[in-house]
Amino acid sequence: MPELTMATVGVLLLAVILGVLLGWFVHSRRCAREKLALSAGWQHQMDAQRVEHERIAKQNSSLMEQVSQHQASGKDIRKRANELTTELKIALGNSKDLQRKLKESRSNLAVAVAQRDKLHKQLDSGATRQDAALSEKDQKITRLKRELGKWQERIPPLVERYRLRDLEAQELQLELGRAQQRIEELEAAAAALETRIEAVGDGPLTDLDASNDQYDDTMELEAGNMAARGTTPGDDLKRIKGIGPAIEKTLNTLGFNRFSQIATMSEYDIDRVAAELRGFKSRIHREDWIGQARTLQYENSHDPA
Repeated sequence: MPELTMATVGVLLLAVILGVLLGWFVHSRRCAREKLALSAGWQHQMDAQRVEHERIAKQNSSLMEQVSQHQASGKDIRKRANELTTELKIALGNSKDLQRKLKESRSNLAVAVAQRDKLHKQLDSGATRQDAALSEKDQKITRLKRELGKWQERIPPLVERYRLRDLEAQELQLELGRAQQRIEELEAAAAALETRIEAVGDGPLTDLDASNDQYDDTMELEAGNMAARGTTPGDDLKRIKGIGPAIEKTLNTLGFNRFSQIATMSEYDIDRVAAELRGFKSRIHREDWIGQARTLQYENSHDPA
């Protein structure tokens, strides 16, 4: 066995040292790469978690906005439901009012029919004046029937219109304010003016009717007799609820001075009066001037005095 020299030992030691150093260097490189790979993996996971967190935050914010919108929409729906309930109550109230007016019209029709029957019983002792009065009653019955038919046709669309629209109440408030202001102005003007009564001549009275209907022979004969006595024919229109001194003066100016004229007012006459009184058309229907005038006319015609 050859002996190992110092040079051989030194070479072996040097080779061992170089091998150790090379192994340590390779191990260090491999550890560094593993650390970099592990760090990159953790960084990727953190980025993915951060992106997922941002997505969840955005989704949560969107859901919160949708919830807020649904809550606001729910409030609007409840508010609209309350408004519709109020409108329905108003419509029901108006419907009851219209039904009451319809009952009054039917009652007036029944009174007119009773008067016609009474006049038929008196035909045996009849005279020309009674025949004319009977004809007048028949005409009134026909007009009442037409008006009753108009009311029956107008009730359904009116109920539907009042149910869908609530602006009429505001318009009525405005009209009431303007009407009250107009009444105050007219009453102030009436208080400042002096009432003057002029004598009526002996000639026949003409142009007394401002409506589209005409007086019958009996009414013209009565007006002629009153004119001959120097008295201006006319009823106290203030007995109608809603007509004051100023409105009565305006109606007299337009030619309405009897209950019979108010009772037979046409739509044209109502529009003409409303134009002078600045929007009183709804008030004329609401306060039922025509029905009140018919009742007062009937009371006057059956007054023993």
